Amino acid sequence: MTDEPRLYNSVAPLRNVAALLTLIDRVQTRAHGLPGMATFYGPSGYGKTTAAVYATNRFRACHIQIQALWRAKTLLQEIVIELGLRPARTAPELFNQAAEELARSGRPLLLDEADHLVSDKMIEVVRGLYEASGVPVILIGEELLPQKLQRWERVHGRMLDWVAAEPASLADVGHMAPIYAPGIEIAPDLREILLKSSRRSIRRVAINLALINEHAKVRGLVRVTAADWKGAFFTGEAPAARRDEMAEEFRRKADAKRRVA
Repeated sequence: MTDEPRLYNSVAPLRNVAALLTLIDRVQTRAHGLPGMATFYGPSGYGKTTAAVYATNRFRACHIQIQALWRAKTLLQEIVIELGLRPARTAPELFNQAAEELARSGRPLLLDEADHLVSDKMIEVVRGLYEASGVPVILIGEELLPQKLQRWERVHGRMLDWVAAEPASLADVGHMAPIYAPGIEIAPDLREILLKSSRRSIRRVAINLALINEHAKVRGLVRVTAADWKGAFFTGEAPAARRDEMAEEFRRKADAKRRVA
């Protein structure tokens, strides 16, 4: 727990954190009559959830990570609990609890893994909460979330903006290095290789910075260059299928016996 404030303060300069903060602020300060929903979308690994956690702390938002098996009542229960209330028994009562508390507090509602909303009619419940409370509602999901929302015109038409999460940059690598490789200077040439190997995924950048940290600690290095790096970076590619050597040997012997016979 003690590491969390340092972590999220440290990653604040990441451009996807800044993008989400700007989006929430725009929706919160929108002119009268403008819609108050928005979507923050992008591929897995781009740091959307990290940005959402930081934004939750900045705006005192109600942040919910939706699970695949949830239905409307579970969603409402989780929102009510996150708002600090004791959940009512029925779905209509839960809806009223959530809407009233959101309206009273003015807290933005951030719904992470929002793709799960579209696979069920939960998305209409979310629209209803927005209409009843008037608070900013930000849907956070995968790259195709905007297209999925087109099925729901009453939701799609209430979007103020669609903001795409961006791939990692060299600046992001620089901001993350003190967190995942503290006390280690990573040379510019190695940062470029790391970023390319990570395929510009924030998550893979973090993993590869940790690998550099391990490499440096084992060898007593305080600075690591491309020439020093002897390992392999994590690219996200699945490893090649391994051949079962014992099975291969058994098949070779069986074939040899059949040829002799």
